[in-house]
Amino acid sequence: MKPLDVKQTLLMLLGAFALTLCSQPLVAQPAGGSDAMYLYRGADRDLRLLEAARREGTVVVYTSLATKESSPWARAFETKYRIKVELWRATSDKVVQRVVTEGQARRYVVDVIETNGPEVEMIAREKLLSEFYSPYFADLPPAAIAPNRLWVIDRLNYFIVAYNTGKVKREDLPKHYEGFLDPKWKGKIGIEATDSEWMATIIKKLGSERGMKLFEGLSQMRPDVRKSHILLAEMVAAGEVPVALTAYDSNAESLKRRGGPIDWLPVEPVVGRPQGLGVAKHAPHPHAALLFADFVLSPEGQGLFNAMGRVPSSLKVKSSLNNFPYVMVDSVTVLDESEKWEKLWSRLFLNK
Repeated sequence: MKPLDVKQTLLMLLGAFALTLCSQPLVAQPAGGSDAMYLYRGADRDLRLLEAARREGTVVVYTSLATKESSPWARAFETKYRIKVELWRATSDKVVQRVVTEGQARRYVVDVIETNGPEVEMIAREKLLSEFYSPYFADLPPAAIAPNRLWVIDRLNYFIVAYNTGKVKREDLPKHYEGFLDPKWKGKIGIEATDSEWMATIIKKLGSERGMKLFEGLSQMRPDVRKSHILLAEMVAAGEVPVALTAYDSNAESLKRRGGPIDWLPVEPVVGRPQGLGVAKHAPHPHAALLFADFVLSPEGQGLFNAMGRVPSSLKVKSSLNNFPYVMVDSVTVLDESEKWEKLWSRLFLNK
C-alpha cells in the first residue's frame, strides 16, 4: 500500500476525529488572549506566575512521551507545585489530530503540547501556539528555538544502530552506514517503516549522488521493515532483528537498562530528531501552561529526561547519550518536502 504523506494523513485523521468532539464541553477563548503574559520578563515574573497558576489549579498536557515516562514526569510537577496535571498521551499524529480539530471547533482544552518537532511545527502553522519566554531559554543551544519562536526543542531522539548483543559483536559493526552495503549484512538488518526524514537528512548531508547510492544499495539489502520504533527495538532485544539501522537511542537505552540483550552505536552520519514543546494560544490555564513549560526546560525537568534515558536539550544537563557529532532533522523540510521523500522511501523500502 502506498503511504500517505503527512498532510494527507492529517486530513484523514481530522475527519475521523471530528465526530468525537460533539460531546465535549465548549471552553471559551480567554478574553484578550495570553500573549502579553507569555512574554512577560519582569523581576516579579516567577512569583506572579506561580500564584496565578495555583489559582488556575490545573494544566492540560497532550504528549507523545511514553506513559511509563510521562506519568512520573507529570507527578514530579504536581509534587513541586501542587497543581494537577491532566495528561493525555497518544502517538504524535493523534496529538496533532486532536489539537487541530479542537482548534477548528474552537474547543479550547489543551494548555501544553509536547511531541515530535515536525508535528509541533504543523500545529504552529495552524496558528494554535503562542510565542513564549522562559528564563531557561538561556540554557538551550540557539538551534533549539524554532525560527518562528512558537516552540522549542525540549528533548532529542537520535537515529542510532541498535544490535542484539547475543547475535552481533560491537566491533563488527561499521562506523558509517555505507558499511551496511556489505553482502554479509543481508537478512540481518531492519528499519522502521516511517523514517523517510532520516533518509532525507542523510542524503542532504552526503550529497545527492553519494546519498542516493547509499539508499539504493540499502534497498537491495531487503531490510526487515517494522512499524513503531519501540517495536523495532523490542525485536532487536528479542533477536528477531539482529541489527536495526533506525532505532531511537532512548528506546534501545531503556531496554538495555532493564537488562535486555541490546546495545547501540552512533553510526555516521547520526541524525537527531527534535521533540518540541509549545504553549497553546488559547490555553484555558495559561499561567499553569507557562509554569509547566518552565519546569520542563529547567535543570530539574531536563534532568528527569536524562534519568529516563531521554536526551535533554539543555546545555546545563550533561548526558552520556549525545556525546557524538550529529546532523539535525529540519522540521520545516519534513513538512514542505514530505511528498518527495515519502514517495522515494516507499519505492525503496515499502513497495517490495
